[in-house]
Amino acid sequence: MCGISGCVSTSNVVPIILEGLSKLEYRGYDSAGIAIIKDGSLEVRRTEGRLRNLEILLEREREKEKKDKTKMENGLFSNIGIGHTRWATHGKPCEKNAHPQRSEKFAIVHNGIIENYLQLSEFLRKRGFTFTSDTDTEIIAKLLEYHYKSCECVLDAIIKTMAELHGSYAMAIICSDTPDQIYAVRKYSPLIVGLCENCNLVASDIPAVLSYTRKIYVLNDGEIAQLNKNNVNVYDSYGNMIDKEIFTVDWDEKSVEKGDFEHFMIKEIYEQPLAIRNTVNSRIKDGKICNLLCDKEFENVRQIYVVACGSSYNVGMIAKYFLEKVTHIRTEALLASEFRYFQPIIDEYTMVIMISQSGETADTLAAMREARKLPCKLISIVNVMGSSMDRESDCVLYTNAGPEIAVATTKAYSAQISLIYLIGLKLAEVNNRNIELCTEILKDIIEIPNSIDTILSQSSNIHELAKKYNGAVGIFFIGRGIDYSVSLEGALKLKELSYLNAQAYAAGELKHGPLSLIENGSLVIVLATQSELNEKIVSNIKEVKARGADVISITYQDNNLIQQVSDHVIIIPKIHQLLMAQLSVVPMQLLSYYVSKIRGCNVDKPRNLAKSVTVE
Repeated sequence: MCGISGCVSTSNVVPIILEGLSKLEYRGYDSAGIAIIKDGSLEVRRTEGRLRNLEILLEREREKEKKDKTKMENGLFSNIGIGHTRWATHGKPCEKNAHPQRSEKFAIVHNGIIENYLQLSEFLRKRGFTFTSDTDTEIIAKLLEYHYKSCECVLDAIIKTMAELHGSYAMAIICSDTPDQIYAVRKYSPLIVGLCENCNLVASDIPAVLSYTRKIYVLNDGEIAQLNKNNVNVYDSYGNMIDKEIFTVDWDEKSVEKGDFEHFMIKEIYEQPLAIRNTVNSRIKDGKICNLLCDKEFENVRQIYVVACGSSYNVGMIAKYFLEKVTHIRTEALLASEFRYFQPIIDEYTMVIMISQSGETADTLAAMREARKLPCKLISIVNVMGSSMDRESDCVLYTNAGPEIAVATTKAYSAQISLIYLIGLKLAEVNNRNIELCTEILKDIIEIPNSIDTILSQSSNIHELAKKYNGAVGIFFIGRGIDYSVSLEGALKLKELSYLNAQAYAAGELKHGPLSLIENGSLVIVLATQSELNEKIVSNIKEVKARGADVISITYQDNNLIQQVSDHVIIIPKIHQLLMAQLSVVPMQLLSYYVSKIRGCNVDKPRNLAKSVTVE
């Protein structure tokens, strides 16, 4: 997802905007730009590539102007401006397609996609407008100009423009005729307003404003915020002023900094024990689950759908195995992008669990909105309070993992699994099923953070394996049962971070196609944490070794059968085997991190990916 940063202040806003954009770099982008109003005119600077390229451009301008004695101040200087880091959708990454896009009087930055931009483009061309970019965003700037000519009121022009836009957007807008005001508009894409003294800010996410304020407005769909340096007014899509509740952010600013770690990802891997404790400890008291949801939400449940995207979907796959084993309730994991078109059979005895780290994932939000129309028990698992999913859900469980900056999720993923465990145990308790098993599992859940600390102490050994195998010709993750579900996340992490072609397969499927891909130089990473499946997995290991593959197995201390047939073994502590998924994923996270680092990839910001996918 792209990044938006804007500010109106009594002082120069350019460094504030650039700092805000730097805090949003983790979201992924391929160009950057800034627009200000200076002496009643718009000035726009844009560059392809990293934010640093924009900073260099501005530094060069400043140095050049220092030599001009007629200049009262050097470089780009203004009390109002908007900035953007763009992830290309319409139009390739280049300077002309970077944001801000502009018309004569308007400059705009935009996250999202305008679905009817072709029709709007044709409408504007017939009225004499021309275009210099390939973006849908320039269409918005020119449409604002068109409506402004007839109404001469910026707010009215925005309202008329919004009524004609189909799709998703978060926008920050400035107009040269109102040099003291920023307008912020939101539909289906997150946008916040930061409230300060003598300064107000707009941004697409909290880290961009955290250096200046913890008081924010979270804009809802269809709302328009009008910011000047002293106050903020918020309007609905009809132009009626509305009251907004101030949301106070409780994040520590250090939580969005790397500290002594080289990358956010390795910091967040090491933060997993704390994230799990924060998610679990407040919900367990005297050996009982509490502070989850009221018991009636867990009564009379006959089927469960877990709906999510990406890593959260992989949590759903773990949920299928865990929930069915513990509760004996049929459970299915569904991709959110398919759920809304799937027309699943859902009734009042169905529980639907929606999972999203950001609470802004477009497909998951759309699926949740569809599910709300149905007579089901709907629960949302999110990490970000105040997000769209949080505000639109009746029943929300927060993971309490803290801010996660790296694009590839680690601690939020682990915290989501923790909540799935607690939901399963609560379902079993309320419906009086597997009480002894659940008591045993609950004791081991409390030990998971300590077990992860033990795994993290082996990171140097995993680093050595990354050095040895970062050039493998093909990397395959295999497992059976719940191990297969975790292998999906291992393969996803490796391909996200290192760009290697890593694939995950159910081990029993090797002879049904994947075995043809195994050759000399292949690496097979085997998950073997389910004791009753050891003999089957040994057979799979021998199959791939016979065809030239090296094998790294992730298993528990006493599993001699697996250790004897593997080339390398990563030992993890042994807890209840239904919980081993939360341990076995950690070595795969570390391996993916080190392979990516060795290969010179951008660990925190993998190419073509974004932290929060807010468009379909």
